[in-house]
Amino acid sequence: MTNEELKERTIQFAVRVMKFADSLPRTASGKAIANQVARSGGSVAANYRAALRGKSRADFVNKITIVLEEADETDLWIEIAKRCELIPARRVAKLQVEAVELAKIFNATRTTALSRKS
Repeated sequence: MTNEELKERTIQFAVRVMKFADSLPRTASGKAIANQVARSGGSVAANYRAALRGKSRADFVNKITIVLEEADETDLWIEIAKRCELIPARRVAKLQVEAVELAKIFNATRTTALSRKS
């Protein structure tokens, strides 16, 4: 997958996360989770874009680490929404799989960047 393809994938993920956030109930817990998941899901795309413009390898690794953490956090908030029964598990299964897959991709990216010699 190219950088451009992955950039597009993270944007699509952010869009799907925003729609998920909008679908949550307007209860206190629904609003709290919607706010958190929207921030973390959007951050995946924003920070990946920033990583591509990294000033150095260390900067790139730092930003990719943030992307990894945000993808994992998005997965967490989706899981909490499911466990709170705010949304049926079947409605978010594919979105949660994408969050996990992106976390794996960015973990591998980070590992590769750390292992490369200057």
